[in-house]
Amino acid sequence: MHTSTTASISSTTGRFRWRVVDIVVASVIGTASGVLFWLWGLAWPGLDTALSFTPGLSGLLAGGWLFAGVLGGLVVRKPGAALYAEVVAAVVSMALGTQWAFLTLVWGLVQGLAAELGFAIFLYANWRLVAAITSGAFAGIAVALLDTNFSSVAALAAEARAVYFVSAVVSGILIAGLLSWVVMRALAATGALDRFAAGREARAREAEPADAA
Repeated sequence: MHTSTTASISSTTGRFRWRVVDIVVASVIGTASGVLFWLWGLAWPGLDTALSFTPGLSGLLAGGWLFAGVLGGLVVRKPGAALYAEVVAAVVSMALGTQWAFLTLVWGLVQGLAAELGFAIFLYANWRLVAAITSGAFAGIAVALLDTNFSSVAALAAEARAVYFVSAVVSGILIAGLLSWVVMRALAATGALDRFAAGREARAREAEPADAA
């Protein structure tokens, strides 16, 4: 009994231990996402104006700054991966220069923690679409709370803030959650993630028809 328990604990610890390749890939995801965050920030004023016909609807843009954490978590599948990728993305975006300056890092930290929580509630054992959507939804809730209380959105009428809140959560689900899951599956299909569980799952799915035959 004691040996079995020790082996189980050792197996779990090994599954959660970060490898060098985990750090490298999470850093690459964070860095690439940071560049996209920066570009999204450049596009934001025009997109915000385009959505101004309904005050608060610009919350739909929030997901453009949330996907790094979800994608990092889905690929690396280790505790802390979502937080790490989102924070790296925020740092890169801030270094490139954004209109929000240091607040970019603060938002990134909170959004990363929220995305991390989405995977943690599944005990880092479920990496399916439901986990991705949950992580994205939590990140959306986090940015909605931040923006409606500590940004220019806080000056809007209550109805507009409510629209923003719901829009941000929807954006988190669709862009950060669903889109990140689609991107992860696409990367795995190319063989780029063969050193990760996501890649091995993709290879197993490809082998299923041959086995069945």
